[in-house]
Amino acid sequence: MTDKLVTVDGKTLYTEYTSAFEGRPVLVFLHDSLGSAQLWRDFPERLSQAAECNVLLYDRLGYGKSYPMEDHYRTNDYMELEADLLNSLLEKLGISDAILFGHSDGGTIALIAAAKYPERIKAVICEAGHIFVENITVQGVQDALQAYRTSDLPVRLRKYHGDKVDMLVRAWTEIWLSERFRSWTIEYLLQDITCPLLFIQGEADEYGTLDQVEKTVTQVSGTAEKYIIPDTGHSPHKEVPERVISRAAEFIQRISGNT
Repeated sequence: MTDKLVTVDGKTLYTEYTSAFEGRPVLVFLHDSLGSAQLWRDFPERLSQAAECNVLLYDRLGYGKSYPMEDHYRTNDYMELEADLLNSLLEKLGISDAILFGHSDGGTIALIAAAKYPERIKAVICEAGHIFVENITVQGVQDALQAYRTSDLPVRLRKYHGDKVDMLVRAWTEIWLSERFRSWTIEYLLQDITCPLLFIQGEADEYGTLDQVEKTVTQVSGTAEKYIIPDTGHSPHKEVPERVISRAAEFIQRISGNT
């Protein structure tokens, strides 16, 4: 695994890249709204081995070992801007065969990137992504903010984000709890997704209902599959990693022509 800082579009991002499987696609992992490359733990390596794919991990700006955000304010299209930055990163690294694995916000960014940059994105695995705002999502963000204010969550997050924690938490919670964001949606982009899609969601996801899954898989233009996992919450790759790895690897092997 080679780690380095890469500057694209004036933003400096921390990346980890491994290319152990010559001629195979690159699995690109997109973390959630409080996540980082480190917080994926051993999941990327395990899926990489199972699917025989190379791996790119990176911290979005303001997260992990990437440079800080300039300020906490986010516009309603912040995830679309992240998808644009992802495309710039892939272009700079010479990656044109990406399979995106995105969790939560990362899943949404993956869907947007697939819609906007089909020539570079070969498939998407969206885990617990959002395509519109639901009351359960807003409540989940409120609960997370309360935990940040009343528990040791700030201490735990500082292990991964350092002194950037307060900024990234404020950026995430303010946009999702704002009135202006309640009408946000990316449904209008879904018809532009032509690559294969696997949508994974826990049946007990505390941040979204299964409407997110159904309205996504029925509106994309490419082939779409869903994998709903009973008795599982918002982070299946942490809660039931073996099940996610098995299903995701089978999907990747099948759509990449290696069965």
